[in-house]
Amino acid sequence: MARKSNEASSGAPSEAVVIKKYANRRLYNTASSSYITLEDLAKMVRENIDFAVFDAKTGDEITHSILTQIIMDEEANGGQMLPVSFLRQLIGMYGNSMQAMMPSYLEASMANFRANQAKIREAWDKGMSSNPIAAIHETNMAMMRAAAETFIPGGLPGSSARNAAPRPEKQAPSSTSDEIAALRDQMAAMQKKLDELGK
Repeated sequence: MARKSNEASSGAPSEAVVIKKYANRRLYNTASSSYITLEDLAKMVRENIDFAVFDAKTGDEITHSILTQIIMDEEANGGQMLPVSFLRQLIGMYGNSMQAMMPSYLEASMANFRANQAKIREAWDKGMSSNPIAAIHETNMAMMRAAAETFIPGGLPGSSARNAAPRPEKQAPSSTSDEIAALRDQMAAMQKKLDELGK
């Protein structure tokens, strides 16, 4: 796909399509030299076409707000995917001491889910009694706890023995390196289970 020569100076990654948003809310695709809609951008996301959106007047990158608008439109048009409880918890994280860690955690969680979605779908279709989604959630929570204990003494705010995932009594890591080693073991076990589901 052809790229505009001025993309490097626009702040967009070299492989990203540059989209300009004008004051009249129209979106202009500089790669195809055509006006597009939010629906077109949603389609580009589904087709794994990378793009960056810039305010045509100020030059500020506004990709984040545009993607958020696409999600709002999808949710409003009946394609609701985000549970109310999740939205409440997400809103509650703003201003929280863990806010800075949430983007990395959510990215890792989604990457983990996408990497295993074929196996999850297969297990779901077979109606297996084990719940691979719950297992992936436990892995994600273990990642979050390890990250929290690395950056914040005491780990997750409000976490307690009753909220933490059960661990064998003999395994009580006293240092960050021990915790990370335990996390690696847990993730390896989880991957082994997922591999078995895919057979």
